[in-house]
Amino acid sequence: MPKLVIDAHRLIGPVPFDDVPPDPLGDMDRLGIDRACVTHTLSLHSDPADGNAALFAATGGPPSASTAPGADGGPPAGRLVPVPVVVPGVPGASVPDGPDEVRAWGVRMIRLCPERHRFDLTGPSAVRWLEAIGLPVAIDLEETSPAQLIALTARLPGLRVLLLNPGYRRLRALAELMTEAANVRAEIGTVNTQGGVEWLAERFGARRLVFGTGAPVSDDCGPRFLLDRLALPPEGVDRIAAGSLEELL
Repeated sequence: MPKLVIDAHRLIGPVPFDDVPPDPLGDMDRLGIDRACVTHTLSLHSDPADGNAALFAATGGPPSASTAPGADGGPPAGRLVPVPVVVPGVPGASVPDGPDEVRAWGVRMIRLCPERHRFDLTGPSAVRWLEAIGLPVAIDLEETSPAQLIALTARLPGLRVLLLNPGYRRLRALAELMTEAANVRAEIGTVNTQGGVEWLAERFGARRLVFGTGAPVSDDCGPRFLLDRLALPPEGVDRIAAGSLEELL
């Protein structure tokens, strides 16, 4: 059993055609998950600015502003680490207004959704913003492609990327990406094929693999079960469970 478990990919807020708990701590406690990086669903499915405001309200505000309990009786800050969505762009077509505002939030990671929010991940605005912000970025593989990420990390070799939902059907493409881009780490929650996580760990090391679930939209029991049964040394499991993410952040 890992000593500490941090979910690198969790959602709060409403989702289309379903209701999800506003407070994920009950599910986290049930599965032995100590902390989680969270993004608000409004940032993904509706307005990024409104979603970020709801995210900070639910987690006690940007880390730079408050360490108090969440607003309206929400979960206490600390266990839920806010990961706001950022939309790079020219003035008037970005969220927020500029990279300085992102830095002022004091967050530890941001999320990018170039497909949903219709911007060019390798375009001049995105490159300028990411270079200025200097934070790790989380991005769903369905929002981009290995080729785009290889091009982006070649332009910004210091950029740290957490690839969400890589799946198990694209292990060959994922391995090529991780070979070409040394600062890309992969979330293991959807690498649910027998021996898939171990195969990646053998080639790239456990430090480049991160536990995450995508819950509650995606199943969290399966990834948690997988974590406890990885055929890896205990130190490798501990690194995937929490150490890799802590190093990334």
